[in-house]
Amino acid sequence: MIEMLENLPEGVIGFRLRGRLSGEDYEQVLSPVLAAAAQAGPVRCVLVVEEFQGMTAEAMKDDMKLGLEHLRGWKRIAVVTDVAWIGNLTNLFGWMIPGETKVFPLSSLAAATTWAAAETGTDGDT
Repeated sequence: MIEMLENLPEGVIGFRLRGRLSGEDYEQVLSPVLAAAAQAGPVRCVLVVEEFQGMTAEAMKDDMKLGLEHLRGWKRIAVVTDVAWIGNLTNLFGWMIPGETKVFPLSSLAAATTWAAAETGTDGDT
């Protein structure tokens, strides 16, 4: 399931991911918001992952499609999670994603949001 995060700074979009992600999650929540954000300018995103139980095949296809459609639109992605393997994979493969990525623990959602919203030079380390 994907839910929108509320009360984020201007120009920042955010999502809470839980459980198993489906193609419907991408079509109804993620894709429309990301498309609108990409039209407005570089995408700054906060992803909160509390627990993750995988993705359906349709969700994997939609994830790849979404990434390719907005390949150059990413500015900053803050991944907020205590799920070790998600943080490790983000740190290991974040260089493959255009823009900057950074992992934050769940207790640092405010710092992650501040970092995602910043132009440059805000470390956001906790």
